[in-house]
Amino acid sequence: MNDAQRIENTITFVKRELKDSEGGHDWFHIQRVFRNTLQIAREEKIDLLVVSLAALLHDIADAKFHNGNEEIGPKKAAAFLADLDISEARREHIIQIIRHISFKNSLEVAKSNFDSRELQVVRDADRLDAMGAIGIARAFNYGGHAGRKLHDPEVAPNPKMDKAAYKKNTGPTLNHFYEKLLLLKDLMHTKTGKKLAEKRHQYMLDFLKEFYDEWNGVA
Repeated sequence: MNDAQRIENTITFVKRELKDSEGGHDWFHIQRVFRNTLQIAREEKIDLLVVSLAALLHDIADAKFHNGNEEIGPKKAAAFLADLDISEARREHIIQIIRHISFKNSLEVAKSNFDSRELQVVRDADRLDAMGAIGIARAFNYGGHAGRKLHDPEVAPNPKMDKAAYKKNTGPTLNHFYEKLLLLKDLMHTKTGKKLAEKRHQYMLDFLKEFYDEWNGVA
């Protein structure tokens, strides 16, 4: 089995597993992150197979849809990778990326020592999909799915939550911009990721201005 076949087999698996997923965490999200990963990887000296498979498998079982269980995704990915004919070192690397890619893990007081350039590439690719027009659409799609308000002026955002508070947070969707989305630009690792994030960040700022103008009846 060559790398192209490994990637195609993974795509088939992910499409099947996510066929009924919420719209912001479905196959199309994975596809966008995969494409972002390949774009960023052009300027990076990394293991292309590792970042490709990690991007494809990173949301195979998002914890927020599994009662907060953060081990289901890595376990499901590990079971799939065991039959993909790649080295144990590569399998472990991919699983570690899946474990550490999430924004909420950056909020932990005691952070993991694991890091790699491959993790940084896939993390940037995933964070880009939480920004810009797509990021806005995904935020409100999930907010609707979770039954959250669009906005409540009496509920202030809290951009300094720890991981536990972030996972329990049920605030209005607009607060999510200040608690995550607008923070991502300054958390990018790669040159390409930083460049792409600038435009998407500005788009969100423009959206928020328009939102508040319309909310307050001045637009």
